[in-house]
Amino acid sequence: MSHSTLWPIFIDPKTLNERLNNPVNTQNSTADAPSVCIWDLTTKEQYQHRHLPQAQFVPFSSVRTGTAPIVGLLPDKDQLTHLFQSLGLQEHSQVVLYDDDGGGKAGRMAWTLDVIGHHQYSIIDGGLAAWEAEGLPATSETPTIPTSTLKISYLYDTLVVTKDWLLAHLDNPQLCIWDARSAQEFSGELARANKPGHIPGAINYDWLNAMHMQPYRHLRPLDTIRAELADLGITGDKTVVTHCQTHHRSGFTYALGKALGFKDMRAYPGSFSEWGNAEDTPVEQAS
Repeated sequence: MSHSTLWPIFIDPKTLNERLNNPVNTQNSTADAPSVCIWDLTTKEQYQHRHLPQAQFVPFSSVRTGTAPIVGLLPDKDQLTHLFQSLGLQEHSQVVLYDDDGGGKAGRMAWTLDVIGHHQYSIIDGGLAAWEAEGLPATSETPTIPTSTLKISYLYDTLVVTKDWLLAHLDNPQLCIWDARSAQEFSGELARANKPGHIPGAINYDWLNAMHMQPYRHLRPLDTIRAELADLGITGDKTVVTHCQTHHRSGFTYALGKALGFKDMRAYPGSFSEWGNAEDTPVEQAS
């Protein structure tokens, strides 16, 4: 699924502020003049304290379903329809996403928007911390946003990789599995599932490797990241499936892959919490 070229996938706060002050930001959304939806994926406490003007709080739990330990699955079409209608999403809305953890939660929402076929979104690079570091306006006021009548007619299931699909394609040389967890989780040294380790053939590039960590988490240069990924064998000419433990950290790497121009970027929402606890899945560990 291709992304809208009108706004970048990752946007810096100053550029965003300029666009938000553009008079085309109206409630009457059209392709030429889209309304802007700003969604805050921090915490309820943070949102109540300070958030971007006109931002709506979106609980991270609203884009995930499932029961422990497999908590990262995608809600069904009816649940997603209710969520996005309540947020006022319209067909041509430009969505602005931000969080407070480096982009994992915002990226997960971006993937969810791609799944429903809505490709007009941008993630604030550096999130709320970057916005406030620039001295840009914030508020504690909760906006009143009208609901929408958006209909979700189809989910793009090709973006939602399942355990059974992965099992059937493990030997496909065109498949690249991007494991966004830490090196300790990947090797099996840190066990967070009944069968620690990683999916056979997976390539580990920790999501944090793509970020500057100070003064807040934000993207390193895309060309540098692209070169590091290519050295590992993660390239945009393959079908790239990213995952972590619960498809939170890999929300960021999904969006990153899209920003790098990877043409066939997918995600495995069951992630290693499903794979590492299933009875029928092979697991590798570092020697």
